[in-house]
Amino acid sequence: MHVKEIEINWTPDLSVYASENFLKAVGDEYGWLGGYGESEELCCILPYTVVCKSVVRMVRFRVETIVVGEKLEINEEREFLSGVVDYFRSVKTDMIIPATTNTIFRTYPAGAVVAPYGSFIIDLTQPEDVLWNNLHSKHRNVIRNATKKGVEIREGVEYLDLAHGIIRDTLLRSKLSFISREELRRFIESLQGSAKVFVAFHEGLPQGCAVIPYSQYSAYYLYGGTIASPLTGATNLLQWEAIKTFHSLGVRRYDFVGVRINPERGSKQEGLAMFKQRFGGKLVQGFMWKYPLNPVKSAIYSLGVRLLRGGDIVDIEKHKMQALREET
Repeated sequence: MHVKEIEINWTPDLSVYASENFLKAVGDEYGWLGGYGESEELCCILPYTVVCKSVVRMVRFRVETIVVGEKLEINEEREFLSGVVDYFRSVKTDMIIPATTNTIFRTYPAGAVVAPYGSFIIDLTQPEDVLWNNLHSKHRNVIRNATKKGVEIREGVEYLDLAHGIIRDTLLRSKLSFISREELRRFIESLQGSAKVFVAFHEGLPQGCAVIPYSQYSAYYLYGGTIASPLTGATNLLQWEAIKTFHSLGVRRYDFVGVRINPERGSKQEGLAMFKQRFGGKLVQGFMWKYPLNPVKSAIYSLGVRLLRGGDIVDIEKHKMQALREET
């Protein structure tokens, strides 16, 4: 398996996160890498971005390996990812940082720092009544109650500023920051119509929101938030209406974008995982990983992230790899 830069040739059958519009919006440099087997036929693709901070060049993947053709064996993908690491070393990037949380790799290259991660994904090719029946009974009950109480779900980019405020305030309650209103607007505009904004209202007051990029391949619950005390069932109804919307558009998957594997009992992460699981999606489990290419700059990055946030997602979750190895 050898790796080389290839021309971007995006279609809606691929993830929106592989599109040139998206990659250009989130990276200082971007492109696609292709993996070629012994037959010299393209086997797989990995879109990438390079984010430059001062003198540090950091690679970040926004979607997992895209298989071209019928099948790519795990060992072939591992060989491809090792070639990807060699490629970025050859072009003098400093590190591969953890991918975005929608990006679940099946495997990882030798020498990577790794953590297990997953996402709940709903198959939208099923009939709507099947999707409804797949919801947990508690979700169905609170959705019915929210509907009876007059919760209304509105959709449109005109609600983007309102959604930004809700998401920002939600993160502030957890002492986290969010991108500026202008940055969010530029990002959504860069997708050229491939994103929807949903807001739940009750008696004219917003309760929660969701910002969801999509293509025919998948919709991604990228950003979401609620007011401090939303009406019970409002966010459940919002998600259900979003699922129905993308189902009606012929989108094939609804991705809840990231869940920790075996979260601590009683933790916020466990509650979030349960909320997502009860919409009837399948847990797709894989890995997030990072790779130091320049030892000094990578160490500085890791120290800075540890001081600012207690570490990145791989640092926080990597201890679970030992338990995973013991299980297998």
